[in-house]
Formats: sequence, C-alpha cells, structure tokens
Amino acid sequence: MNNMDAPVYLQRDGAIATLVMNRPAQRNALDIPTARAFLACCTELAADSSVRAVVLRAEGKNFGVGGDLAALRIDSQQTARALLEPMHAAIRLLTNMDAPVIASLHGAVAGGSLSLALACDLAIAADSTRFNLAYIGVAVSCDLSGTWNLPRMVGLRNAMGLALLGETFDASEALRLGLVNKVVPEATVAEATDALARRIAAGPTLAMGRTKRLLRASFDSDLGTQLDREQENFIASAGTADFTEALDAFFGKRPADFKGR
Repeated sequence: MNNMDAPVYLQRDGAIATLVMNRPAQRNALDIPTARAFLACCTELAADSSVRAVVLRAEGKNFGVGGDLAALRIDSQQTARALLEPMHAAIRLLTNMDAPVIASLHGAVAGGSLSLALACDLAIAADSTRFNLAYIGVAVSCDLSGTWNLPRMVGLRNAMGLALLGETFDASEALRLGLVNKVVPEATVAEATDALARRIAAGPTLAMGRTKRLLRASFDSDLGTQLDREQENFIASAGTADFTEALDAFFGKRPADFKGR
C-alpha cells in the first residue's frame, strides 16, 4: 500500500520498508480507518521475504497521540473494539516477522502511539520528543501491547509509575529507562534512522528474526525451555546461506555479504 493519501502507507527502498503514519492534522491519532490501513500494510510486509528492515515513522510534527478521542466518543466500546482488533493483529505480525522493526520518534509520543513504539524492536528518538503513557488521564487501561512490553523494558515499579501517574517525560528519560536505544538531535533523526535501517537490512535477516523472537519469549520461559529453543534455532540458523557466508567471510578475512537467506 503506497497510496500517500491513505492514513497509513508504505514506502520501499530496496530491502527497507517504511510504514508511515499519515494523519498529521490529527497528530496521527489512531482511528478505525488508520487501524485497518495499518493492518493491511503489516500484512503485506509479513508476506514479503525481501523486506529485511522495517521503519515505523510519522508525518507531521508528532509521531502520534494515541487513540482518536473524538472517534471514541461515538459508541465507545464498539469503536474501541473495531480499532483495537486490527491494531493488535498488526502488532502480532510485526513482532513475529524476521525483519527488525525500528521506531523513529519525534514530537509527541503518547498513549497507544507510545505502546506501538514499544512494540518495535529498536527505537530512535529526537532529543525534543515528549512521551506520556496517557491512558489513565482518559480513564482507560493500556492497549497495543503496552502492559506486556513496558514492565519488561523498565521493570514493574517504573512501569507502574509511568502507567498510573501519566506524567510527561523527555527523550533523555526515555533513554535512561531503556524505552529507546538512541537519542539524536531533532534535525538528524531521519538520517540516524536511515543509517540504522541500512545496517539492519545488510544483516543476516533470518538470524535476527530468530534472535528477536527468542528474546521476547525468554520472559515467559523457564531455563530448560529456553535452552531447547536456543538449540533448535541455532541449528536452524547453521543451515542457512548467511551462516555459510559468515564463515567464508571470517576465514577469508573480508566483510560478510549477507542475503537474508
């Protein structure tokens, strides 16, 4: 989906796919058409093995302010269901695909938009970015995997504080807490995101996919189960063309040229 008038659209640059949130006038608030478009884009990405890195970014001055409260005023529960079902299905696709997903953050990152950013594998933020989990301020609980990812990143006590107090915090605090990997000057966030995406896209995609799924599963596994999973995934990785290339490059004393296979 690369209709640039859609509420979410896709851009492609070789092996890099960019998911673009595209409601700048509404500060990229999430409504039902946005959720459906997001799922359609994620479904397309998940079916395309040529994608080796995914960037999630937004048009306008803000990454996103969460759910569209104006839309949620109309038949609140039915609207919430119609919005959350496609968004949650999309998050399952993003977290399970091999290609790592990078959130590129700027402006306001609040509510469901913050939860969506936390669902990504990596995150870069402009130094001017402002974060707020925000749900408690409108009397709802978290969605879009926020309660799953947040305590795993910051610990339970910090997660409770962020969720129950609903306070705004800056990019340096997000970095300290481990919610983002890197903070860069606002003017360079697009350049820094592109550099990271190109680095990821040049890597061994299948191994990255196995690694990210192992890491996510580790919190819910006992040691024995995790060891079994590690063994299974290592052996599978050792049968890939990228593993053969890695060894040839190592012994040939040259950089590896991975193909994501």
